[in-house]
Amino acid sequence: MIVLGIETSCDETGVGIVKDGKKILANLVESSLKIHSKYGGVIPEIASRLQLESIGGVYSEAIKTAKIKEKDIDLIAVTTGPGLPGSLLVGVSFAKALALSLEKPILGVNHVYSHIYASILCNRNIKFPCVALVVSGGHTSLFYLKDFSNIQALGQTQDDACGEAFDKVAKIMGLGYPGGPLIEKLARGGNKDKIRFACSGTRGELDFSFSGIKTAVLYYLRNNHFKGKRKDASLAASFQESAINVLIKKSLLACKQKKVKQLLIGGGVAANNCLRKKFITLSRNAGVNCFFPDTGLCMDNAAMVSGLAYFLYKQGARDSLYLNTQLNN
Repeated sequence: MIVLGIETSCDETGVGIVKDGKKILANLVESSLKIHSKYGGVIPEIASRLQLESIGGVYSEAIKTAKIKEKDIDLIAVTTGPGLPGSLLVGVSFAKALALSLEKPILGVNHVYSHIYASILCNRNIKFPCVALVVSGGHTSLFYLKDFSNIQALGQTQDDACGEAFDKVAKIMGLGYPGGPLIEKLARGGNKDKIRFACSGTRGELDFSFSGIKTAVLYYLRNNHFKGKRKDASLAASFQESAINVLIKKSLLACKQKKVKQLLIGGGVAANNCLRKKFITLSRNAGVNCFFPDTGLCMDNAAMVSGLAYFLYKQGARDSLYLNTQLNN
């Protein structure tokens, strides 16, 4: 079964083609990140306008890359939410027009859940039930999965997402946008134990809070008179270490509470090499198998949308041309 997926939840325009939920035939992503970087963050209106201009071309190129014909497509899948309203509308509208013109079924997919499926695309020995952590610029959430049609939310951020905190700290330090890769690069030359930061406590023991640590970095710079030199490697390393530690602590606690030995991690922050290495080491020490997608599949892409849609369609999920965006799902 060949599934064509469309992903336009943020600034990326992605079209992916996956066979039988596992084999990636094409996975094209066009990003407007360079344009947004000069503003220090994604501008929704710019993102949706550029997606509207590019989606037709990305679709045509994906068909060529996969070496298939339009008639070979069995299902059209599209991200319906959560995400930026205008961007989601571009993807859903294109998907509905495509499904109508090709007379193919259509299925809406949850963006956050598709990040979890990215690990399935890259690993063959994952077994359910499992715990999943999605950690990105917009989401930091823990889930318990019996399978992809039975997902229970365990915890989520109460304020900033982890990736959002990286972006804001990078801005405070004068590094630029997006912040995650810049902080990771700077942190390589620093002492992660030099400064002790702590994430704020939460009422729910599996919830997250990153606004406090962001503010702590700001006050540290102010109190230590870093006006001329904010790009301190040890500060970056200490912040990064504290953020990673809380992700690991709560993820392994969730595994312990649910008595599972499999942990799936997805989302853009999962591309951080320091995070990956530390998660793998500490998970192994706790007797938990830790799975990541390939780095390229951590970012927003449509192959993960196609893969998840295949599984859900086989489980009986169906949508119609009345499909709409789901901003809060």
